[in-house]
Formats: sequence, structure tokens, C-alpha cells
Amino acid sequence: MRSDALRLRLDKPAGSFQTDPMQQNATSEADLREALATMDPAVALAACRRVLTADPHRADAYRVAARAYRALGEADEAERMELAAIEASVHDPQLREAAAALAANALHVAEPILRTRLKETPEDVAAIRMLAELAGRIGRNRDAEALLRRALELAPAFHAARSNLALVLHRQNRTEEALDELAKLSAIDPDNPGHANLKAAALGRIGEFEEALALYEMLLKRGGGHPKVWMSYGHTLKTVGRQEESIEAYRQAVALQPALGEVWWSLANLKTVRFSDADVAAMEAALIGGGLAIEDRLHLEFALGKAYEDRSEAARSFGHYASGNALRRAQLRYDPDEISRQVDRAIRTFTPEFFASRGGYGCDAPDPIFILGMPRAGSTLIEQILSSHPLIEGTQELPEIQRLAKRLGAEQRPGRYPVQLTEGEGAKLREWGEEFIENTRIHRKTDRPFFIDKMPNNWAHVGLIHLILPNAKIIDARRHPLGCCFSNFKQHFARGQGFSYSLETMARYYNDYVRMMAHIDAVMLGRVHRIFYEAMIEDTEAEIRRLLDHIGVPFDSACLRFHENDRAVRTASSEQVRRPINREGMEQWRAFEPWLGPLKRALGSTLAEYPWS
Repeated sequence: MRSDALRLRLDKPAGSFQTDPMQQNATSEADLREALATMDPAVALAACRRVLTADPHRADAYRVAARAYRALGEADEAERMELAAIEASVHDPQLREAAAALAANALHVAEPILRTRLKETPEDVAAIRMLAELAGRIGRNRDAEALLRRALELAPAFHAARSNLALVLHRQNRTEEALDELAKLSAIDPDNPGHANLKAAALGRIGEFEEALALYEMLLKRGGGHPKVWMSYGHTLKTVGRQEESIEAYRQAVALQPALGEVWWSLANLKTVRFSDADVAAMEAALIGGGLAIEDRLHLEFALGKAYEDRSEAARSFGHYASGNALRRAQLRYDPDEISRQVDRAIRTFTPEFFASRGGYGCDAPDPIFILGMPRAGSTLIEQILSSHPLIEGTQELPEIQRLAKRLGAEQRPGRYPVQLTEGEGAKLREWGEEFIENTRIHRKTDRPFFIDKMPNNWAHVGLIHLILPNAKIIDARRHPLGCCFSNFKQHFARGQGFSYSLETMARYYNDYVRMMAHIDAVMLGRVHRIFYEAMIEDTEAEIRRLLDHIGVPFDSACLRFHENDRAVRTASSEQVRRPINREGMEQWRAFEPWLGPLKRALGSTLAEYPWS
């Protein structure tokens, strides 16, 4: 039972105790050592009270008091002490120094401070959360997640850490888990706009667009002056095909913050907006203005590249595209050699004998249709055509195969994927296939028997796909190397695609992709159905009939009217696939040919041999 005598009376003014400061400090240190050493919660609490009477900002004393209350079964009091410890941390000079370094993005300064702090005080949840933020900034989301879960284990009421955890889970595409954490936060703080904004983004990721739109509209009604909420609202409107409303939302955002580069790029990325002279002047003015963040600058460069391309000013356009790519490239740690090495390992591993010895091991579900290849090669068009068929559901670019491949790589010695698949048991292959089917269920909104995963980068994992889902259909979307690569160079991707910010690394990636698929064709004859973008444009019906025959479904004329399909489309081609098929994008690279020498040289024989490569 709780005893009031054990409660800490922390509201008594420290100044009311007339004690010599030096003696007071010495006493508090001795009392804290006593509190840490004792196994008796009552004794520990009494010692903590003496410490906090001397210094009400002692976070370590609050933490000890919290442990004592938990030992007594006093969850509410323990929670109150845990939160008091976090609040007291703002007075700590070491953590203030780390916080200042984080604010200045001086991560090399913040990290040793935080690691030293946690070595000395491993239960300091404020320091744990700050180190998690640092890990998240450098893309180490799994480390950030582990740190935040530890913080919440120590202080379950640390809502800021829970909010951070929801964001980290969202970044890892673990949407259901992120929504679970947000539900806990909403129960405590239902009017928090940050939580509502993240929830809307998470709902959009799993295709719950109407609920996401309702949340954005609620946020804008409460306080319509936040440009990034208008931007997110515009993204979702674009995805569901409400283009005019999305443009209006984007315009609201730039009216509030004219230098917000991502909004200008979002307008350009619709591919249907033509910027006015006033728009171009506004973007140019933002570029030369002071204090512009790198993210805003690179987005503005890409948007201006599109603006000048539409005006047939190829030299100015290429200059802006090149500047945007250079800025983005400097932010990334992309190693083209690793992709080449992975393809080399796959070619050595995936032999006819290897596949023959593992026949029938995977999950036999026939549901998935994988559309893979290079980005900007026509995969969204193929998806839109297939999803117009009454037996096939379009979803989006699903992360599950890449997540599994990354996990396999992390579980083994670095650089061994996919070699370790030679060591796997058949039961594991079936388990991984079943895991894919289960984890993708959240993205399926109909009872159609087939569904599409159009993650283009899955070409690097086509062997894994065949092993775990031997009855899945695999479609390779391929486009002319110059048209495809330059279309990628013009595109700023929200995430991933680190190869695309240099003409040379783009060519290497394209070559590795072609090399991998040529090997798969040789060892698994007929397993992959290839569609050349140019052939689809020239003879659409014939290509659609061939495609549907490969999948094993009857021809349906709705596939010819794919542009009438009102499904949500998330990719950069969202507006293009809502129009009848056309040749508009096929030759756009030709205006930029004077600057494509490095791309041509790096492509080498792949360019010369197209389309037979």
C-alpha cells in the first residue's frame, strides 16, 4: 500500500531551507550515494528527498526516486519522477552542449558528448533520445529505434520519445507499428498537430487516402498558415487524381513560404504545369537570396531545370539539372562498386543447378506480379494498364523485398548477399515468401486475386523473388538507355535512387541491371517477361495481349482505356498515366544530347546493343 510518508514533497521552495551551500551540496552527494546503494525503496526515497531539497534540478535523483516508486508498485508516482528527471535535464550543462551541437547539425561534436554521458549514466533517457535523433539523421533508423525503445522502457510516459519512435517506424515503412504508437499518443494528446500530420502521412502510405485527406483538412481548418501541411495535402490530392486541387494547395504553400523548394519541385513534378515568368522570377530570386537551406536549393534547381526545358532553353535547363544533382550527390553515400559486386555475386550464385536443387521450396502463392527494372522506364504505365484489369489490383512500390534483402545482408557477414542463400533451408524460403504475402496484405484494398508490386529496384533481387515466390509473375520494364537515364537525371526522388545523381553512376547502374537480367534470362529461360517502352507506345494492344497471356488472365478491353482508371498513383508519372498513350516523352533526351557524352561513353556496348541487350 502507498504510504504518504514516502511521497516526495517537491513543491517546497528550495530557498526556504537555510543551509550552507557547500554543506548542502556535500550532503546531497552523500544522500544520492546512499539512495543508489540501498535496496530499501523507503530509504532511497528519503535520501532522494534530501538531495532534491538541496538541488531541485538533480535529474539523477529523480531517476532513482522513479525506480524506488516502481519497486513499490507506485506507477503514477514513478511516471511523475521520470518526467521530472527529463525536465531537469535542460539544466544540465553537458546535455545543453550536446543539444546546441545537434541544433547546429554538428553531429561530430554531439556524438562523443552523448556517448560519454551514457557511459557514465546509462539510464539518462534525455541523452538516449538525443543520441537516437543523431542516429536518425545519418540514416541509422534501426539504431534510433533501439535507443527510443530503451528510453520508453525506462520512462514509458516520455511522449516525445514515443513520437520520435513513430517517425522512425514510419521511415522504415513499418506503418502499422507507427500507427499503433500514434494511437497511444492521440489517446493522451488528441489535438497535437504534429501527431495528426504524421498519422496522415502514414495512412497515405498504406492507401488510406480519404482518411489522410480528412486529417489534413482538419489541420488546415484549425490553422491554415503552415506551408508544409499545405504541401503534404497537395501530395495526397495529386496521388488520388485531384490535380487542380493539388495545384491550388501547392500554390497556397508557396504563397506562405516562397523559398520552399520542395513545393516548386512538386509543381514541376506534375509534368503538366507550365511555369509563368513570375514563377521563374520567384524561383530565381529564392536561389540568390540568403540563408537558403540545401534542401530548398536543390529542389529549386530541379524545378528551374523543368521550367527552362519547357521553354526549350536546353543549356540553361541542363545547367540547373546538373546543379541540383551535384547538391543531392554531395548528401549521399552511394557506392556504385557495391552494386556491381552484388551483381557479380548473384551471377556466381544463381546457376541452373542452384535453382533446380531448390525447386518447390518457396511459398506457392500465385498472387504477386512484380514490375521491376530502371525507374522512369514505363513501370507506372504497365501498372496502370494491369490494374485496369478486373482480376488485378495495383498497390504501389512496396518495400518488403528490399527490406528482406537488407535483413539477410545484415544477419550475415557484410558483402555476402545473396551468397548466403546457398546455405538456407527450404523451410526458410517458404517462410520468407509467406512473410511477404502477409506483410503486403495491408496494401490490398480489394478481393482481386492478383496484386502488383512495382518497386523498380527489385531487379537486384529477382533471384530471391524466384526462390521465395516461384509462382509470382515478373515483368521487366525497359526503356532506351539515353531516354531512361536522362529522365532519371532530371528527377529528384523523395528517397533512394542514389545512383541517379550522376550521368556516370547512372550508366553503371543501368549496365549492372542489364547484366543481371541477361543472366536471369540465361538460367531461368522464360521466367521474366520483358516489355520495351518504345514497343508499348508503338503497338499498345499487341503488347498488352502478350503481357496478359504471360500473367495468365484473359484480355480485357479496359486495359486499353487505362487512362480512365481513377486509382491512386504515387509516382512521378501519376499525371502522365491519366492521359491516353502518347509519344511525348520518348525523344526528350535529344535536345540535351550535346551534354550526354559522359553518359554515352559509360553505357558503352549496352547503348549500342539496345534493344537486344
